[in-house]
Amino acid sequence: MGDWISITDAAKLAEYNPAHLRTLIREGKVKGRKVVTVWLVSKSSLSRYLKDQAERGEKRGRKPLT
Repeated sequence: MGDWISITDAAKLAEYNPAHLRTLIREGKVKGRKVVTVWLVSKSSLSRYLKDQAERGEKRGRKPLT
């Protein structure tokens, strides 16, 4: 499989909730595929996404209510 990891492993790596990762996949921001009932995430595309977010300086997680 090489570059593909389970969504559970990807969530641990990125410190994201698996549901958020599925949203990123639907939005085309991270590559993913569903094999039968298991979601797989491209580790390289996830790394690229996380790097881009860090370069933008965007904070991860919920934003405070104003």
